[in-house]
Amino acid sequence: MSRIDRLVGAITGHTRVAIAAMLVLTVVLGAGAGMLEQSSSLDQFQSDTPEAQSLEYIEGNFSTGPDNTTTVQLIARGDNVLDKQSMLGLLDLQQELRENETINGTLAENNSIVGIPNLVATTAIQQEKGAELQQTGTELQETATEFEQLNATVAEERAALEQRSRTLNATTRDLQTALTVLQQNPDASVEAQFEQVRSNTSVELDGEDFATFQQAAQGVRNAQNESQVQQAYRLGTQGVLADQYQQLQQRGQELQEQGERLRELGSELQTLNEEFESLNAEFENASNPTLAEQRDRLESMNESEIDDVLTLLLGESDGSGGNGDGASSFAFAFMPTDFDTGSTEAEATMLVVTQESDAGQTAETTGQSSDAITDSQLAMQSIASGENAEEYGVNDVLVFGSGIISQETTQSMTDSIAIVGPLALLFVVVALVVAYRDLIDILLGLVGIFAVLVWTFGFMGWAGIAFNQLFVAVPVLLIGLSIDYAIHVFMRHREERNEHGSESVRGSMRVALAGVGIALVWVTATTVIGFLSNLTSPVPPIQDFGIVSAFGITAALLVFGVLIPALKIEVDAFLEGRGWDRKKQAFGTGGGRFSSVLAAGSTAARRAPFAVILVALLVSAGGAYGASQVDTTFSQEDFLADDPPEWTYDLPEPFKPGEYSAKENLDYVNENFLRQDSQAQILVRGDVASADALQRLDDAQQEATESNVTVVLSNGEADVRSPLTVMRSVAASNETFNATFTAADTDSDGVPDRDVGEVYATLFEVAPDEAAGVVARTDDGEYEAARLVVSTKGSASMDDVTEEMRAIASGIGGDGLTATATGQTVLFKIISDQLLDTVVQSLIITLVATFAFLMLTYRITEGSATLGAVTLMPVALSVTWILGTMWLLDIPFNILTGMITSLTVGLGVAYSIHLSERFNQELDRTGDLWESMRRAVTGTGGALLGSAATTVGGFGVLAFAILPPLQQFGIITGLTIVYAFLASVLVLPSLLVVWYRYLGPGRSTTTGESTRATAAED
Repeated sequence: MSRIDRLVGAITGHTRVAIAAMLVLTVVLGAGAGMLEQSSSLDQFQSDTPEAQSLEYIEGNFSTGPDNTTTVQLIARGDNVLDKQSMLGLLDLQQELRENETINGTLAENNSIVGIPNLVATTAIQQEKGAELQQTGTELQETATEFEQLNATVAEERAALEQRSRTLNATTRDLQTALTVLQQNPDASVEAQFEQVRSNTSVELDGEDFATFQQAAQGVRNAQNESQVQQAYRLGTQGVLADQYQQLQQRGQELQEQGERLRELGSELQTLNEEFESLNAEFENASNPTLAEQRDRLESMNESEIDDVLTLLLGESDGSGGNGDGASSFAFAFMPTDFDTGSTEAEATMLVVTQESDAGQTAETTGQSSDAITDSQLAMQSIASGENAEEYGVNDVLVFGSGIISQETTQSMTDSIAIVGPLALLFVVVALVVAYRDLIDILLGLVGIFAVLVWTFGFMGWAGIAFNQLFVAVPVLLIGLSIDYAIHVFMRHREERNEHGSESVRGSMRVALAGVGIALVWVTATTVIGFLSNLTSPVPPIQDFGIVSAFGITAALLVFGVLIPALKIEVDAFLEGRGWDRKKQAFGTGGGRFSSVLAAGSTAARRAPFAVILVALLVSAGGAYGASQVDTTFSQEDFLADDPPEWTYDLPEPFKPGEYSAKENLDYVNENFLRQDSQAQILVRGDVASADALQRLDDAQQEATESNVTVVLSNGEADVRSPLTVMRSVAASNETFNATFTAADTDSDGVPDRDVGEVYATLFEVAPDEAAGVVARTDDGEYEAARLVVSTKGSASMDDVTEEMRAIASGIGGDGLTATATGQTVLFKIISDQLLDTVVQSLIITLVATFAFLMLTYRITEGSATLGAVTLMPVALSVTWILGTMWLLDIPFNILTGMITSLTVGLGVAYSIHLSERFNQELDRTGDLWESMRRAVTGTGGALLGSAATTVGGFGVLAFAILPPLQQFGIITGLTIVYAFLASVLVLPSLLVVWYRYLGPGRSTTTGESTRATAAED
């Protein structure tokens, strides 16, 4: 007794033990399903490539913006979104977004929502504050000038008065001395004394003054008492200088008035200075006014004033990297790329919302957003889009962000399962009704399918394998393969009971399992080889898919080889013990139309086997040519669904799908706007603080600017950022850096050619954030890397973008510098190339491994290794057929269809194995070639047709999936099964005949000779 016979005997002889053991395994494995996680991130498809490492380095060493942020693009469309009403409406929309708790909790701290309305209002506020500041500054300057002039005048006048006062006092003393001389010396000459005083003073003394002095001298000489003397002295001094003292007093009063004016000017100057400082602070804050301040300012402006600001922001460039008034081209990033520069009208404009994502996660690079980001972006969509847009003065608002993309990708997975899962089960049930025509067998088949799914998803949970886009196909795949096993076991069981006279349920099942069991083991082994060949793929999810699928098909073998047969024995025995007849006709046997159709292959093999083989080879040659023309693709668009057909919205809950707009919105953004997440980067490492490195970066920047994949804003400027663009921008607004930059640029070509390290150091001092965005500096102050950021067209192909960026990078590298092109598009291109490698490698590995396995096993079991090669030959031919069909249907290799070659071999070989195995069993029984072929084709062929129908139907329902790759995968896999079935029942019989005659027992046995004679007579 062989091992397979002993194993089958143990199963059929101890059915209750087998059932209990399998149920325990089902419970244990099924517990892992609760740990199963779901992921729609495209980041999981990346492998550890130099480009991926470079992007990781950039994110860790450059300031790429606020940490852990993502952006949402809101595209407002209308007749003219730049008029006052529309812009006020968009500001109201922003206020509505901020007031929503779900949204507000995710908004970045500063400038979280920016668009043309904000720029217009902010610019108008800055202009207003700037005009006030300028007026106050002028008044302050004028007042300060007046103050300084008056202060100087008062100082001079005070000094002159003091000097005049001293002179008058000295003259007074001289006059007094002269009067004393005249009093004491009656002979002294009055005139001589007066002339002496006048000659010693700068005071102008005239004849009237002499007359007064003469009178005073006479009074001094004639005075009778002291009082008369004092009176004469007063007349001779103060009386003489009375006019002078009066003028001095008058000038003193004038000086006092000037002092009062000076104090008034000082107070006015202090007030103006305080007002200037306040206005200056307001002007600085005007670059970030509140939303309420923006709306108030915009509300106060008329259309003409708004148009003036729009012209300022969106006017013609002066060729210096900005507009003629110094405004940057930043505003053009919010306008369509075909916007008419200088116009004040547009049918669309963009708001950019910056959100803070979860720590350690950047949605732009991972392709998946947190629940908070997703919920907030869905809330934006609910508030802004649809009929609500009219409330904000526009026709509609398109919301595009990573959260919505992530949600729609996940939703398409869920909706696809909700639609295709029941459809697949329904189709399987219908197919089983046709094949089985028995409720008990149908229910047993469904129980087996459920158990296989529980095992598989439980395994994923225990193994920590997340459910992603690929695994939507797993339930359908396992349903189709599981039911194959059930049909083969049940049909063989029925044959044994009806055609071979086995009365015992247990006995017929034992014969059936022994007969078909070895084929099922070989089928499982070869299918597992096909799935596990995906382990050679560099794409991690494809490796996981191979592992999970291999486990699932192994689970199917155990469930339908142990659990279901044991249940079948117990149920049928129980029912027959109560008088129920459980004998059923096997599908495809007993003659009739199906038998005739299935016999076509054996008939052709009997009449013209070489002709059949030649036709198959010619068709395969055409398929091989088509295979060389199939494209490979991997992009975000591949996973975005179109809006589902209208009939799906008539489905009841929970089968009714959601609405999908991300793909249409993505196409619109790609065609009309700068995509915030569409950037290519070139990382340059080495001695970047050298003149040679800067020159290479400048050359690369120029090359990127002229590239046809680079986004050109509507003002004609390419959106490219590098250390040099940052330097030039900072130099235009900062005098300190401009001096350093100019001094280092000795030939005035805009590229520093000396002291580059000093230029970097100054740049980091005056503009640290801008510098850190393009230059990486170590803690020791060494400049070790720089980067070039290029905004690429969303509509540009991955091939073009990658080729351009790599060409630009190649021009930078060398002489100690390394340059690597990276970015999302470049990484997607690498994944696309890896998919093609997966197609080729998995096909080669699967074919080689399966050939080796079948040749070895058939050598051991049948004594002929060549039978293994013959068995696989139809499957190898069907591979070319399916690849040629992909070319005809314009279906590319993507993340799912890229596995079709290994799947074709893994799934298709089952049909050939079953037929070859049955043919050899019948050959042992009858010893006649044609009788063995007839029995194999009509017996096993019926089971093959049933399993093919259920598998094709199961995969075919994927055409109704929401996820586009699933639709293509379902169509191609369904055709794969069709081709494998046709190859097994039409081509394999001819190959078996040729093998039998030339390599098998027919080449020397009597049976072979009689067979050939019979064939000749026919």
